[in-house]
Amino acid sequence: MLNMVFLTNSWLSSFNQPGLCITVAVLLHYFLLAAFTWMSLESVHFYLALVKVFNAYVPKYILKCCIAGWGMPAIVITIVLIINKDFYGNGSHSESNPFSNFCWIQENIVFYISVVAYVFLIFLMNTAMFITVLLQIHSVKSRTQRRSRFRKK
Repeated sequence: MLNMVFLTNSWLSSFNQPGLCITVAVLLHYFLLAAFTWMSLESVHFYLALVKVFNAYVPKYILKCCIAGWGMPAIVITIVLIINKDFYGNGSHSESNPFSNFCWIQENIVFYISVVAYVFLIFLMNTAMFITVLLQIHSVKSRTQRRSRFRKK
């Protein structure tokens, strides 16, 4: 859906309808955040599968993932819309080409907080999960090597 909204964005912004542009910008923002949130949930799943191998049962795991994956971006979007729906709009980059218009976040502060900071937090969490998984794999590998050396002796 992110790709579909992104590819139709400039065409839809050429209609010069503020409500349509706000809707497209909100959808683009939502699906972008949802894509990163699902990427973060995949790192949590990776952690559960490789580090917490045993006793990793989470009741209603898929439901919780869906609530987090679709709900967290919705909360961010709702907060931005509650503060001011005019943060979303049509940003024209060229007067001569009507298809250079693009419906997106118009305020830099809102962009940095609701997109850049969000993605940065997910990046930090994914990095932490990745390092944890690498340390676990290294630990298992070194234990296996110690056992094989002991058996050889």
